[in-house]
Amino acid sequence: MRRLTIISFVFVIFSVEGFGQLLTGENIAVTETESGKVRGMIRNGIYTYKGIPYATAERFEAPQKVEPWEGVRSSMTWGPVAPLETSATPLTDEMKFFFDHDMGTSGEDCLVLNIWTPGISDGIKRPVMFWIHGGGYTTGSSQELPSYHGENLSKKGDVVVVSINHRLNILGFLDLTKYGEQYKYSANHSILDIRTALEWVRDNIHNFGGDPDNVTIFGQSGGGAKVNNLMAMPSAKGLFHKAVNQSGSFRRAALKKETTQEITEEVLKELQLTTDQIDNLKTISYQALQNAGRRALKTIENKMKKDGDAIPGFGFGLDWFPSIDGDLIPYEMFSKDALDLSKDIPLLIGTVKNEFPLSTFSGMSNATEEEVVGFIQQQRGDKTKTYVKAVKDAYPNNTKPSDLMDVDLIFRPGAVYQSNVKSSLSGGAPVYMYFFSWQSPVMNGKYKAFHCMELPFVFDNIARSENMTGGGEETNLLADKMSQSWINFARNGNPGHDGLPDWEPYTQENGATMFFNNKCEIRYHHDKEILKIAGSGM
Repeated sequence: MRRLTIISFVFVIFSVEGFGQLLTGENIAVTETESGKVRGMIRNGIYTYKGIPYATAERFEAPQKVEPWEGVRSSMTWGPVAPLETSATPLTDEMKFFFDHDMGTSGEDCLVLNIWTPGISDGIKRPVMFWIHGGGYTTGSSQELPSYHGENLSKKGDVVVVSINHRLNILGFLDLTKYGEQYKYSANHSILDIRTALEWVRDNIHNFGGDPDNVTIFGQSGGGAKVNNLMAMPSAKGLFHKAVNQSGSFRRAALKKETTQEITEEVLKELQLTTDQIDNLKTISYQALQNAGRRALKTIENKMKKDGDAIPGFGFGLDWFPSIDGDLIPYEMFSKDALDLSKDIPLLIGTVKNEFPLSTFSGMSNATEEEVVGFIQQQRGDKTKTYVKAVKDAYPNNTKPSDLMDVDLIFRPGAVYQSNVKSSLSGGAPVYMYFFSWQSPVMNGKYKAFHCMELPFVFDNIARSENMTGGGEETNLLADKMSQSWINFARNGNPGHDGLPDWEPYTQENGATMFFNNKCEIRYHHDKEILKIAGSGM
């Protein structure tokens, strides 16, 4: 009898505090949307909804409102992810362990979103954090990485976290605009889907305890690039109020209309279709479309190289990409018109130290300094000595010779450029820059501060992402500081808090950058010489 009493007491404690308890049922976590009622679950005190449709779309056509449904829609499991492109170079077992992907179930009815919120009927208007996943413009999903889970961030910050799936690759970007009004925005449907999800948030998020007048868009890698796309989209103005770009900046920003139409012509050739057979594209298998699209992209890439045309993106070759269409996306991302459009949007922007460390891929993680300098010599020639000195000056706490060859020059230059141009706008909203220099101990430190490494810290998901972080007390302390910065920025536009040094806004003159590591500090133009030697400019 005594044992039963103790168990009952413990159960009451857990129920009251909301820890370790999952609540489900016909009348649990029920709330309204414009299309009908949805039912989620309550886990650890956080109301959780998954796979809610925010729109529907026929292949290559614009998103439309969801038809209303009767009764209560169960929304407790992930919805479909966009059909993904198969990688030509599959991940090794080691990297599969490191990233711990959840690829989900794909389907073209993938316009769904997920919500985590501390309350749905308590009268509180909470900041909304709208997450856009990475994977370039071709792959990824809202459930792909364990770090994306929004429960801990929602609970810690008393915020509403939203994540979405949207169309990608050939389904999101094939330009059929010449072939009918129903294809008017087909070259940019992927970005239109995201805008449509933001409109859904505007119209529905109050039913989930969120404030539609305080929405922060944040994304990493391709998701960060999409944040920039939205900032340059006139029809998205007013749908969000702050922006975070994590490892997603680049200067060559969009394809030209003539290029997207050339890609489409090549796709038709590959599929042996004539222009009066365009509607056949709606019934061809996704795999056939993907294969034709890959071959078409390669053909046009070779033509662009021959003609000396710049290829947009991060330097990985021509891929599916937004284009200037004169309507939905009328501006290059850093043109004067685009910058004026987002002038009043505070920006938090940064990168991780190593992103794609060359030593990891070349087997030189434990190389000697002589071997590393020899590798750098092949790239830098007579600038090798000054480059090595610049790296040592910028990063005096480096511990391995391979650190000299692992400085990121793919994402960092774009982040500096974007910060410079935006912070230089007269009367514009502030820019805050971060630099994530913490390096993972997993696999003997081989992966360092790899691309995506900051995500478990931003979402306060160290335990969920222990394959990447290794866990531990210091790791959790850093996650506490970093996630609080993102929460504060979403709440009031300033990422500073008592756990960090004073975080002053970035300007082109001061180069103020918050370093996130076991010891956090502000540094000023720390890598100016590296960028100058590498030809990246400032």
